[in-house]
Amino acid sequence: MKVVFAGTPEFAAVALRAIHAAGIEVPLVLTQPDRPAGRGMRLHPSAVKEFAVANGIPVAQPLSLRMDAKDPQRAREAQEAHALLRATDYDAMVVAAYGLILPRSTLDIKPCINIHGSLLPRWRGAAPIHRAIEAGDHETGVTIMQMEEGLDTGPMLLIERTPIGVHDTTATLHDRLAAIGAEMVVKVLRKMERGVVEAVPQPEAGVTYAAKIAKEEAALDFTQPARDIDRKIRAFNPSPGAHGTINGTVIKLWGAELLDADSTAPAGQVLAADAQHGIVVACGTGALRLTQLQKPGGKRLPATEFLKGFALEGHRFQ
Repeated sequence: MKVVFAGTPEFAAVALRAIHAAGIEVPLVLTQPDRPAGRGMRLHPSAVKEFAVANGIPVAQPLSLRMDAKDPQRAREAQEAHALLRATDYDAMVVAAYGLILPRSTLDIKPCINIHGSLLPRWRGAAPIHRAIEAGDHETGVTIMQMEEGLDTGPMLLIERTPIGVHDTTATLHDRLAAIGAEMVVKVLRKMERGVVEAVPQPEAGVTYAAKIAKEEAALDFTQPARDIDRKIRAFNPSPGAHGTINGTVIKLWGAELLDADSTAPAGQVLAADAQHGIVVACGTGALRLTQLQKPGGKRLPATEFLKGFALEGHRFQ
C-alpha cells in the first residue's frame, strides 16, 4: 500500500507518523507553504513538513490545487502539483487538516480519504473541535470518510466516539482526537489493502456546519449565561483565546469554573478577587471563577499569581 499524504498542522502530523510507523509507504507529502511565525516572523515549516523532511519523504507545497485559479502563479503551481501526482506511484491519498480544497481534478486521480474530527454529519467544516465544545456537545469523535466535492459530505468508512469532559478544551480534545484518528486511518488503509472496507452514506438528518473561528468571537459577552461563557473559554483555548476587557486592558481568559450561584450585580462585575475566593465574575445568569488569566505581554498565570500584578477587585469586565 502506497499513500500520498496531504496535511499541515500537528493534527495531521500525528496521522502521518502513525502511517509511517505502520510501514505504509508514503512516496509524497503535500502541505501548506511555510508561514511566518514568532517575534521575528521567520518562515516556519508545517508540522507535517518537518516530519517528512526528517524521514526523507519528498514534499510539495503548492499554493493551490485549482488549475483554474485566477492567479497565474496559483494556477501554475496547481498544474505542477497535478503533474507530480500523476507521475507518483500511489494507491490512495490521505487528507487531514490540509487547508486546501481538493478539486474534482485531484479527487479523480486516485481515491482520497479524509480524517475529520467530528461525528459526521455533525460539524462538517473547518472548526469541528471548537464548535463541539462551544455548543456543549457531550461527545464527539473521528470520522474517516471517502472524499467527494461536497464539504465533508462523503460516505463514512469508520467512525469512533469519545466523550467531551467538562474540563476539556480544544487543546486537550485536539490531542485525543488526533491520536484516535491516527489509529483509525491505519485500520482503514489495512482494510483497503484487503479490499474489505465498506462505505456507508452519511445520514441526511443532523447536519451542522463548523464555521471557521473568527477573531472577534473571542471577545466574551458577560451578559450571557455562565455556562455558555465557560464553553467559549474552553473552545477558544488555545486559539484565538477568549478575552474580556477591564479599563481598556484586554485580559485573556484560559480557564474557569462554573459556580452554582446568582448575583444581582451587573454582568461582568468582579465579585471577588482574593486568595480565599479566587476571581469570581457575575454573568447574565450564574457566575464564573476565573482560574487562569493573561495580561498583554505577560504569561498565562493561575488566578492567585495574576492578582499579584493586576488588581481586579471592584472592577467590571466589559
